Amino acid sequence: MPDTHTLDFPASDTGHQASVGSTYSTAPEKKPRNNTKKKVIIAVAVLVVLAALVGLSVRSSQSNIPSVTTSKSIREDLSSVVTGSGEIKAKTYVNVGAQGFGKITKLYVKEGETVKKGQKLAQLENVQSTADVNAQRAGIETAQMDLDAANAAIETSVADIARGKADLEQKTLDYNRAKQLYSSQLISKSDFDVKKAAYDVAAATLKESEAKLAQMKAQRASTSGRVTQANATLHKLTDILGKTEYVAPFDGIVTNLPVREGETVVVGIQNSPGSTLMTLADMSVVTAEVRVDETDIVNVKLGEPADVTIDAMPDEVFKGHVTEIGDQALVRSSGVATSQTTAGTQEAKDFKVVVTVDNPPANLRPGFSTTAKITTASKTGVLGIPIQALTVRTQGEIDAQRAAAAGKKKVSQAAQTAPPDAKSKKEVQGVFVVDKSTRKVDFKPVETGIQGATDVEITKGLTEGQEIVTGSYKILRTLKIGTKVKVDNSVAKKDDNS
Repeated sequence: MPDTHTLDFPASDTGHQASVGSTYSTAPEKKPRNNTKKKVIIAVAVLVVLAALVGLSVRSSQSNIPSVTTSKSIREDLSSVVTGSGEIKAKTYVNVGAQGFGKITKLYVKEGETVKKGQKLAQLENVQSTADVNAQRAGIETAQMDLDAANAAIETSVADIARGKADLEQKTLDYNRAKQLYSSQLISKSDFDVKKAAYDVAAATLKESEAKLAQMKAQRASTSGRVTQANATLHKLTDILGKTEYVAPFDGIVTNLPVREGETVVVGIQNSPGSTLMTLADMSVVTAEVRVDETDIVNVKLGEPADVTIDAMPDEVFKGHVTEIGDQALVRSSGVATSQTTAGTQEAKDFKVVVTVDNPPANLRPGFSTTAKITTASKTGVLGIPIQALTVRTQGEIDAQRAAAAGKKKVSQAAQTAPPDAKSKKEVQGVFVVDKSTRKVDFKPVETGIQGATDVEITKGLTEGQEIVTGSYKILRTLKIGTKVKVDNSVAKKDDNS
C-alpha cells in the first residue's frame, strides 16, 4: 500500500487548509472577526457622544438669544379713525305734551305709524270748552248789536245837531232884525222879546244836541270796548278748545305712545306721567349721536366722513358725515355735563358728536345702538409700521447701551450714582431695527404721523424695507441695543401682560 502524506500550509494563509484524503481537515478561526466588530461599535459610540456634546453646546449657546417677531417698514395707505358709540336719533323730533286738563276721548294713531303734517293725532274731552266758545260768540253778537245801535244813535244826534244849527241860524237872523227894529222903535217890546226867546231856545237846543252826540259817542266807545273784550275772550276760549285736539306738526313717525283712550292728561313738566301724549320723529334726516373720548375729540372736525354701523343691522355699513360737535364735556358714568355739576370730578369724560346718515333706510328707528368710525385723516403711500413696534427709552439708557455695545469701559461707580440730568431723563420714541448681517438690534428714534387701526405713519427715522422688531411686548420692554436676536415669525407670540 502506498504511504499516506499530510500537506501542511503556512499560518499566514487565508485560513484555508487543503487535505488529501479524508484524514486531513482544520476549523476556521473566529477571533480576528470579533475584534473588528468591537472596534466599529466603539467608534460609533464615540461619534454619538461627540455629536451630543456639540448639540448640547450649540443649544446652550442659543438659549440666551431672545426669539422675536419682526416686520418690515412698507409703503401703504393709512387712515386715522376715531370711534364713538351711541344711538340713532331723528334730527327733528317733538314730544307732543298735554296742553290742558282732560280725558282722552279718541286716539287716531298707533305707535310706529307714519303720519302727515296736519293729521289728527288725538282728541280730548271738549264739551265744556265748546259750550264756552258758543256762549261767548252769542255774547259778542249781542255786544255787536249794541254797538250798531250806538252808531245809529250817533247818526241821529248828528242830524239833530245839523237841524239845530240851521234853526239857530234862522233865529239869529230874526233876533238881529228885531233888535234893529226895536232900536228904531218900529216894533213893540213884546215882539222883540218873542224873537229873543226863540233865539235862546234854538241855541239851547243846539247845545243839548251836541251834548247828546258826545254821550252817544261815549256809549259807542264803551260798547266797542265790550266787543273787543268779548272777541279777546272768544280767542282765548277758542285756543282752549283747540288744545283739546292735537295734530301732527310735520311728517313723521309716532315713536312713542305712552297713553291710552280714556286716560286723563294734565299739564305738567316734560316726561312726567300724564303730561306727554306721544313722541313724533321726522325720520327723513337721521343722525347717529355718539360719544367720543376727550383725548380724540380734538381730532374731529365738521364735515369729516364716517362709517356708521347699527347693532340691529350688523351686515350693513352706512355712510355719514359729522354735522355737530358738542362743546360740553359729559361725565362718562352719569352722562351729565360738567357745567351742571357743582364739584370737580376725575372721571373719564366724553363729548357728543352728531353724525348725519347720508342715505338712511326706511326701517331705521330711533334708539338703535350704533357705532360711528370717523375718519379724521387719510394719506396714501406713506411709510408705515405696526403700532406695537413703537417703544420708549430714555436718552440715558440709549447712551449707556450704545457704549456697552461698542465695548467701552463701564462708567465709574460715582458716575453711576450721580443724579441724571434733564437730557438723560428725556424719553425718546423709537423702534428696534435688526441688522441683516449680524442679526443684532439697534434703537432708531422715529417721528410719527397719523395712526391707523394697526399701523402708524413714520415721518422720520426709517427707510422702506427695514426689518424692525414687533414683539413680543415682554422682549421689547427689556430689549437692549446690540442684542443678538433670533427671528421667529411662524407664530405671533402673545404678551401675557398685555
